[in-house]
Amino acid sequence: MIATTMMITDIEQRRELGDFIRAQRERLTPAMAGLPAGARRRTPGLRREEVAQLCGLSVTWYTWIEQGRDVSASPSALARLASILRLGRAERAYLFELAAKRDPDQHEAETVDVPPAVLACLETIATPAYVLDRSWTARAWNAPATRLFVGWLDGDAERNLLRYIFLSAAARSLICEWEARARRVVAEFRAAGSAHLGDPGLRRVIADLRQHSPAFSHFWDQHDVVGREGGERTFHHPSDGFLRYEQVTFDVAAQPDLKLTVLVGGMAGTTAGR
Repeated sequence: MIATTMMITDIEQRRELGDFIRAQRERLTPAMAGLPAGARRRTPGLRREEVAQLCGLSVTWYTWIEQGRDVSASPSALARLASILRLGRAERAYLFELAAKRDPDQHEAETVDVPPAVLACLETIATPAYVLDRSWTARAWNAPATRLFVGWLDGDAERNLLRYIFLSAAARSLICEWEARARRVVAEFRAAGSAHLGDPGLRRVIADLRQHSPAFSHFWDQHDVVGREGGERTFHHPSDGFLRYEQVTFDVAAQPDLKLTVLVGGMAGTTAGR
């Protein structure tokens, strides 16, 4: 029964890929593709033969893709197709996701500015909140986050969250049940970065931590993968004592490499009452 369900899912995904590509093809005019208009066309957009020729693909292969057949598309072929179809960033990412392939043009993380609206939002949040980029380096944060994260956001130290957790003595003192949290963070990072493990920035972070942190190297080699689902976060703050929060993480609209994390609550108490 499970195998049947998975097969149906694959078929539906191939059909969605074919429908998506066909819809993009039909939006293109010959002029947009640098082709002469020619005689009046019976169907909108470019013909399958024209797209296949522009991409350097066989007409049969391209037709099968649009028909949702079980054919394999290489990342380079998909990249040419995305270029010819003039796909935007979100559309290109959707194409590669449907094809279950990794985009060869996204190895290097782009420098993404935190939108002004997000910066303004941070200032209105009364509890700790911060924005991480693809490598989990903090790009923006508010005053409560500065106060909470001793040794990370309160000075000129390394802004990368993983380096803070594994290389800073302050983190081991601040984070309750440090080992369990650190193990989960590595599993979350592996899941979040799965589509970008060829990114030189991520590779440098991973290599550096494997070299300088036996704990990170051990957790990384376990290959655990979990989603960044939030939940309870507890801290032993040097000034404020025991603090308990609920973590919530949001995607930043139009900036898929940025994540906004908010720690809601901040109830103080004693460790025994946890």
